[in-house]
Amino acid sequence: MPVATLLPFTATPNRKSVSPTSFRLTEKFILLLVFSAFITLCFGAIFFLPDSSKLLSGVFFHSSAVETNTRTGPDSGDPGSAGSDDRVLAKIRKDHEKALLEAKDTLQKWPDEIKQDILNEKEKVAKESAAQGGNDVNTLPFVEYHRPPGATGHEPQDPETKERRDKIKEMMKHAWGSYRRYAWGSNELRPISKQGHSSNLFGSIKGATIVDALDTLYIMEMFEEFDAATDWVEKNLDFNVNAEVSVFEVNIRFVGGLLSAYYLSGKEVYRRKAVELGEKLLPAFKTPTGIPWALLNLKSGIGRNWPWASGGSSILAEYGTLHLEFMHLSKLSGNPDFAQKVMNIRKVLNRLEKPQGLYPNYLNPNSGQWGQHHVSVGGLGDSFYEYLLKAWLMSDRTDEEAKKMYYDALQAIETNLMRKSSSGLTYIAEWKGGLLEHKMGHLTCFAGGMIALGADGAASEKTGHQMEQAAEIARTCHESYARTALKLGPEAFRFDGGVEAIATRQNEKYFILRPEVIETYMYMWRFTHDPKYREWGWEAVKALEQHCKVEGGYSGVRDVYASTPNHDDVQQSFYLAETLKYLYLLFSDDDHLPFDHWVFNTEAHPLPVIKKDVTDIPNEVE
Repeated sequence: MPVATLLPFTATPNRKSVSPTSFRLTEKFILLLVFSAFITLCFGAIFFLPDSSKLLSGVFFHSSAVETNTRTGPDSGDPGSAGSDDRVLAKIRKDHEKALLEAKDTLQKWPDEIKQDILNEKEKVAKESAAQGGNDVNTLPFVEYHRPPGATGHEPQDPETKERRDKIKEMMKHAWGSYRRYAWGSNELRPISKQGHSSNLFGSIKGATIVDALDTLYIMEMFEEFDAATDWVEKNLDFNVNAEVSVFEVNIRFVGGLLSAYYLSGKEVYRRKAVELGEKLLPAFKTPTGIPWALLNLKSGIGRNWPWASGGSSILAEYGTLHLEFMHLSKLSGNPDFAQKVMNIRKVLNRLEKPQGLYPNYLNPNSGQWGQHHVSVGGLGDSFYEYLLKAWLMSDRTDEEAKKMYYDALQAIETNLMRKSSSGLTYIAEWKGGLLEHKMGHLTCFAGGMIALGADGAASEKTGHQMEQAAEIARTCHESYARTALKLGPEAFRFDGGVEAIATRQNEKYFILRPEVIETYMYMWRFTHDPKYREWGWEAVKALEQHCKVEGGYSGVRDVYASTPNHDDVQQSFYLAETLKYLYLLFSDDDHLPFDHWVFNTEAHPLPVIKKDVTDIPNEVE
């Protein structure tokens, strides 16, 4: 075997040549490697080798003599060293006899067994090295784990509410069971064709549905399923991929899902995996302004933006939807870089003039200037506003900068984008270069819940007004469902040409199991306890069961105005992460994931409020 192949073992850092134990371990590695190669090259000849200790000791004694000289020190010509040499030689012979016995045992093993023995010994050396003061770059600081209140809830006292909540748990069991049966380890499920499905948003990272569903499994007390998912994460979730991923999607689904699973269960594997992935996303911020790229190769660290995004711009909803997760990554890792990266985004935004107080959807990461002046509270913009409010709430209402940015932005949205239809439906239009497009997306329907969540933090004279706005948006979004044949909402609906809350274009008529309308119902129920929100949610449950449930899971539909569903054959991971979770919480008591202790990321992953701590104990999240 070439000498170079032995160097990684004989030159292992922190191994001390003066240690007799280390000397034997080194010889063991050499023996195992020599005989592994010997077996592989001439396996049949092994049985004809002479059982000669002289032959083998001649081979190994020469290599040992080098180490002997380095360990004993005195010159061999020194008469006073003769007794010491005899003792050393006797010990070497004894060591060799032991090594020969081990070598004979090794010869009885298959090559794969020998390779596994070598890996086990390497792992043992690494652990011993760490115990002797070696540094592991992946070692995280100690964090005292505190599970926030309400991780699991109580049975609702009302029999009908309990029955409905149980039904939603059955839906989760069907969705999860189908994924596990037909697509385990894939990112998503094709429920019609009963096979796995992967979007290029995740590169070659696998298991999006598993990670996205972790917290839903936990809060529904599906602990056997949660343990199976945990086992998969420990053994199979791998971020060492040479592939390009969406920073936004990987952050909200994978980082958010892992963080939430850690805070709910206390399992250290989730903290470790979340921080590992977070570190792999940091190179996305290597731009002249620090505004991150949309796409990142996790191996090379090379980033770029979507080619269609206004001259290579970054997108508001993508770079603006990292704050919650990255603040928690700093808290759990002790690394301030995560928090500094997202706080820098605010600095860039605060230096810019906002047209009419609005935030355009596109920002060039090289120049730090706005791209095309297109403003939306739906796709491309939505979760930026959500994260301003939730950053303030998650800070235990201490992040005054986030609070001001949110309420200022909401005022600009009300002034410039909120409108009423001729029949009195409130909607949020889109703004393109000063002109309004009277269209509202399903994604925009989250805004009812957002406005309700922030209403009590507004100036006292505006709290009631904002709750009214939230209720009006909830009603509009419910109408978008009620006015379809399938009682499921379209991707977008319009308020022009004599129509209201109806999709008029074929490419806007699909429904992909989205959660935003249910999300708003859940928030409105929590803040008002008006029973209509639970009734509206139950209408959606019945429609999902009738039109989206298939033998192999749940599928989106291509046209909600058609009398019979045409399925798209995709069970989105967010159906388990968001839609079913929000439905379950809609029929749960208010002390299940209470809002004064938890904040949901934009993928519905609950993250704990970072409580004010007068003693300033680092890394304590309550």
